[in-house]
Amino acid sequence: MAKTIFDQLNETVSFLKQQFAETPSVGIVLGSGLGNFAEQIEVEKEVPYGDIPNFPVSTVQGHKGKLVFGKLAGKTVVAMAGRFHYYEGYSAQDVVFPVRVMKLLGVQTLLLSNAAGGVNTSFKVGDIMIITDHISQFTPNPLIGKNVEEWGPRFPDMSEPYKKSLINKAKEIAATNNINVKEGVYLAVTGPTFETRAEYRMIHALGGDAVGMSTVQECIVANHMGIAVFAMSIITDIGIRDEENVITHEEVLEAAKEAEPKFSLIFRELVASL
Repeated sequence: MAKTIFDQLNETVSFLKQQFAETPSVGIVLGSGLGNFAEQIEVEKEVPYGDIPNFPVSTVQGHKGKLVFGKLAGKTVVAMAGRFHYYEGYSAQDVVFPVRVMKLLGVQTLLLSNAAGGVNTSFKVGDIMIITDHISQFTPNPLIGKNVEEWGPRFPDMSEPYKKSLINKAKEIAATNNINVKEGVYLAVTGPTFETRAEYRMIHALGGDAVGMSTVQECIVANHMGIAVFAMSIITDIGIRDEENVITHEEVLEAAKEAEPKFSLIFRELVASL
């Protein structure tokens, strides 16, 4: 008989608890080009995704593909060095499986990161944007299907998908360290194609400040399960500036690498403040 999602989660969680006995209070998901942040963690255990029962495996360049357990700023954390995307052929349920695992391991706060395309015309490559809200209509909602009451309500409230208290704290940290941060709305698309010029214009008209292929499904499930969420984007390309620009994945990774030290400082100090 096929294993239910319950069976799969229980198997995964009990396997990970055997690997690492402590309870992580903070979960971190590292997006494209941000895997080096894992080096900030005093690593106590690394588990490759391929070794974890029922876990998907990351297939994208710039994503390392391991679960990292350890200490960051005195807190016990679990970080995903490499995430899963709908465009890789995974279901929305696969994409959010690690978030459910994190909750069942004890995570109360989730920090999400991504590389995103800038839509707001005041943004430039290398900017860091704190996500204040999102538009999710262009990707499948991971809660479609039978609701599991133990995990959360059938109709979760999404009036504050990204915790205001965490946003305010991150802004304070940025100001103290003279880091210029933007704020804005992240619009999620499925990918894997970058957007056409007409799509960028539509996203702009809809109120999106940045566009990307991740984060939103993870945020929805975290909210469903009662995890506080904070998310930041590194603006790695600009969509609608001129008629000539062409975006490559290599450029995205390069821009992420350059912004990473500032980004890392905000994440680290935010964890310290929890």
